[in-house]
Amino acid sequence: MNVPQTNKEKGFTIIEVVLVLAIAALIFLMVFIALPALQRSQRDTQRKNDVARVQTAIQSYQSNNRNALPADAEFNSILIPKYLTVGGDSFADPNGDDYRFTPGTAPDAFVTEGDYAPMYFTRGAVCDGDKPPKAGQGNSKVAIQYKLEGGGTACVNN
Repeated sequence: MNVPQTNKEKGFTIIEVVLVLAIAALIFLMVFIALPALQRSQRDTQRKNDVARVQTAIQSYQSNNRNALPADAEFNSILIPKYLTVGGDSFADPNGDDYRFTPGTAPDAFVTEGDYAPMYFTRGAVCDGDKPPKAGQGNSKVAIQYKLEGGGTACVNN
């Protein structure tokens, strides 16, 4: 009597192994594509919070100085050390560059100026979405803008 032999060894076929590797590769690819966008979004959220922090600092400065705004040079020399970095706080861009206030409006693209990140201010203006600030809004108004890495502009006014 001839009894047919059956292979009772258990294991994976080469097709199953290749399929699992292909699925794992797709998952890794999706993670590596999404990770930079997530990091950029996180940095932009920090920048928006920093712009809002500047708004609070300007309001504090105005309440201490009869509703006057700091002079152009005082934005960097007084506002940062006395209102934004109190108690050892840091006031720096998430990339590690220090913020520096610059008169004018934000450019069309995200930019850093060497070792600092420019935050733009426009006197007598208020924010108008992603458009340049509207001028002619009074001497006690100032619009603060920062161009975001992911696109758009964070803008606040007092």
